[in-house]
Amino acid sequence: MALLDHRFGALPADGTIDTKLFLESVSHIPPFFDCLGSKVFAPIKSDITGNIVKIRAVYEKDPAKYATLRQILEAEREAHGAEWPKVGATLALMWLKRGLRFIQILLQSLADGERDGDNPNLIRVNITKAYEQALKRYHGWIVQKIFQAALLAAPYRSDFLKALTKAEEMNEDDCLGKVRQFLTSYTATVDAIYEMYAASNAELDYTV
Repeated sequence: MALLDHRFGALPADGTIDTKLFLESVSHIPPFFDCLGSKVFAPIKSDITGNIVKIRAVYEKDPAKYATLRQILEAEREAHGAEWPKVGATLALMWLKRGLRFIQILLQSLADGERDGDNPNLIRVNITKAYEQALKRYHGWIVQKIFQAALLAAPYRSDFLKALTKAEEMNEDDCLGKVRQFLTSYTATVDAIYEMYAASNAELDYTV
């Protein structure tokens, strides 16, 4: 089953995110980085997987108490005092949402038809935009160098879309149609997490 077939559910009007459903949806995200083809992307995949594991571990301690992502943030703020938000599932979700935003911007850029005029079948333009908007400011010099290597290792656009959709024959319009469908609820979920962090004053700006 292709990554884009695992769509996120629509959010309720109040933007509440059910933890169990969220964990189920994001569990299909790490293979996204396999579609990028290069081992250089393995650290990002590993980071996203690790953060999902941390959030799931907290949720499974008390599914009723942590039924929504907001409840996790509120419970951890109460439990950890001055250490919060640089602790527990709150910190894991903070980093996870940045990885999710990276994917969102990359896919949206592809869907919007942004491309390098000189090299139209490369996705370097799209990945660079996603990295600069979602992750770069949180990365120190060494991590930025790793990402620069990853950008150079990015696959051809046609190969990437084929990997995303598991299409036998590459029809770009069909592939991009699936990307747009996937982005609808995915973007709404990522936006809702960012809004929750802003409203809870849980966002941190340190670099790694």
